Amino acid sequence: MSLKNGKDTIMLVQPVDAEHGTAALVIANQTESSYSIENDIKDEQTKFGRIVGYGNNSESFEVSAYGAKKDPGQMAVLKAIEDKKQLKVWEVDVNLDPLDKHDAMFAYVIVESAERSNAQDGYEEISATLQVYGKAQHGQIDKLPLEVIEFGQYGFEKPGQFKGEADSRVEAPPGP
Repeated sequence: MSLKNGKDTIMLVQPVDAEHGTAALVIANQTESSYSIENDIKDEQTKFGRIVGYGNNSESFEVSAYGAKKDPGQMAVLKAIEDKKQLKVWEVDVNLDPLDKHDAMFAYVIVESAERSNAQDGYEEISATLQVYGKAQHGQIDKLPLEVIEFGQYGFEKPGQFKGEADSRVEAPPGP
């Protein structure tokens, strides 16, 4: 049995009014995420003793990330709560299955809360609680582009191929 690594899961979001064919957005600098499902228990007393049963489920996602200026994924979460609009969310396993697909969970959510905290001696942190509208759905999505999986990482480059620092590098124009 192999254990699942937390780094193997990323969260993607998409505003509900995004145009058809628009790619989902990675939430930059994710530090952690979680999924929770809870059940309201029906608990009644009878003349013969207690009976219990399942009630309605409640599902939510939590996500935390270090703040990144104008990151589209983080901004989509903040804008959804400000505009009081639902948001689409995918929790994706970045490891491919034998059919070259990613296992994923999808849900429409309502952003219950979003917080930015600014520590004096650390980075800004963004956290949000996303309440699932209805029921989250399990499924698979096609293989994600490498730049989505390795978001925030830079790949190998040849001497002279790029100019600038890692976060703001610019590729050299094509030569003659």
